[in-house]
Amino acid sequence: MGEITGDNSVLNFTAAVKEFRDGPTAIRALDSIDFSVAAGEMVAVTGRSGSGKSTLLNIAGGLDFLTAGDVHVLGNSLTMMDANSLASLRCDAVGYVFQNYNLIPSLTALQNVAIPVEFNGGSQSHAEELAKIALERVGISELANRTSDELSGGQRQRVAIARAIVGQRKLLLADEPTGALDDLTARGVMDLLAQIAEAGTAVVVVTHDPELAAYADRICRLKDGKIEEINTNTSKKIDNNSEIS
Repeated sequence: MGEITGDNSVLNFTAAVKEFRDGPTAIRALDSIDFSVAAGEMVAVTGRSGSGKSTLLNIAGGLDFLTAGDVHVLGNSLTMMDANSLASLRCDAVGYVFQNYNLIPSLTALQNVAIPVEFNGGSQSHAEELAKIALERVGISELANRTSDELSGGQRQRVAIARAIVGQRKLLLADEPTGALDDLTARGVMDLLAQIAEAGTAVVVVTHDPELAAYADRICRLKDGKIEEINTNTSKKIDNNSEIS
């Protein structure tokens, strides 16, 4: 269930199992997951707290590791990669949008967005050039020189999204990206993520809100670490509240 076949698959879980230890007891956070996301597709992952949503996202981003099975990003098995190769793949191809932004307050929006490129060995000038393009894509290029303390919650989230797509990222992972936002701003962020997917990026977003999940092409519901259902969204929302080139 949920598997996509073909060369356009960006993210692919195969018989994926993740266990955590609680004393002598093994708790399965993910239980035999088969799940793929294609280039240009946005998938919303929903489910109750503890269903495995954030675990799935962390493993997709190489921030955690499977107990059994495999996960591939752009054909690369994350379970077979060493730490350096995994870090390079994350910087080159995978962007992560954290719920609480994770911006560095003392840096400008431009400097925050440039961090992944510099971390991966790019020059400051090259990193800032790519950061400007990313800020333009999320519609806030005029805020490039403001620090995060000078930005609203919605603007900070857009900076976080720009940081996640800077360069040639192929996979965008977002963990409850609207959790700290008001309803109007949340809808704008979800619309922006949908537009990023339409531009060719594979997008996976964890959300507890069914109204926000409605912006996705497919909705994957987890229950007790298993995929309960995956539905194609035949009434996908597009508000066009957000600008993206």
